[in-house]
Amino acid sequence: MEKHSIVIIGSGPAGYTAAIYAARANLKPVLFTGLQPGGQLTITTDVENYPGFPTGILGPEMMELFRAQAERFGTQIIDEVVTRVQLRERPFLVEAGKRQMHAESIVIATGAQAKWLDIPSEKLLSGHGVSACATCDGFFFRNKEIGVVGGGDTAMEEALFLTKMASKVTVIHRRGDLRASKVMQQRAFANPKIAWEWNQEVVEVLGDKKSGVTGVKTKNTQSGDEKTLPMNGLFVAIGHKPNTELFKGQLEMDPVGYVKIQPGTTRTSIPGVFASGDAADPVYRQAVTAAGTGCMAAIDAERWLASQGIH
Repeated sequence: MEKHSIVIIGSGPAGYTAAIYAARANLKPVLFTGLQPGGQLTITTDVENYPGFPTGILGPEMMELFRAQAERFGTQIIDEVVTRVQLRERPFLVEAGKRQMHAESIVIATGAQAKWLDIPSEKLLSGHGVSACATCDGFFFRNKEIGVVGGGDTAMEEALFLTKMASKVTVIHRRGDLRASKVMQQRAFANPKIAWEWNQEVVEVLGDKKSGVTGVKTKNTQSGDEKTLPMNGLFVAIGHKPNTELFKGQLEMDPVGYVKIQPGTTRTSIPGVFASGDAADPVYRQAVTAAGTGCMAAIDAERWLASQGIH
């Protein structure tokens, strides 16, 4: 069976950055791109907050550049989904369909995905007024009226952040009270730019790709009555889900499924397995921080391999 010093699972900013560093360290990395090659950035239109791109860059284009750089230094990129890993004994076993290989070390860069409302109009307008990331897309809604769906800390953080740009932010929540922590609730209630729509469920996002979002149709969760709220954008903030099912029962995770890492490192509960990017980050979830931890994971892996006498 083929054996490699380092196998990287996932291909967003974290995976590709880990590959660039590992390849330059002459570790001949193998990278599996996974279900969504390029990760969440491939469903983002404009990326305007990544340093070095003063006029912005399209998410998919940026990931093409990351990939090309990883390949330039000798990364073997396999466009397949890893279906099973065995981390109980070394070398680790990695399976992708019918393909099997052994890995001396593994970098997890499987990312996360935003939870969506799962309504057709939301998918249609994703990237055209519907977003799941205020820090990514809030800038495009200067002086506009927008909505935020959710009632937890994430939703309050997004709503408060968006008040810096938007003229009005309406929080749409399907219950009559918030799940958010008391501190976040107080901050949100105290903000004059935030309006509230209680016991409302979004059933349709109105608008089209050309002109963007014009409003949302909501249904009262108690009476069933429907109404239309005019707005220019909608942020879905009902949480994120890390793509870590592959490692369940093998690695330590938090209750949501984020891989636990030792503070200040990318080391997981199993020596030789390192986690980077959104799969291990419930807090920042940015391309630039993912790339940073991808770099850390490659350096951590390189040093670990050296300590084991493996090159």
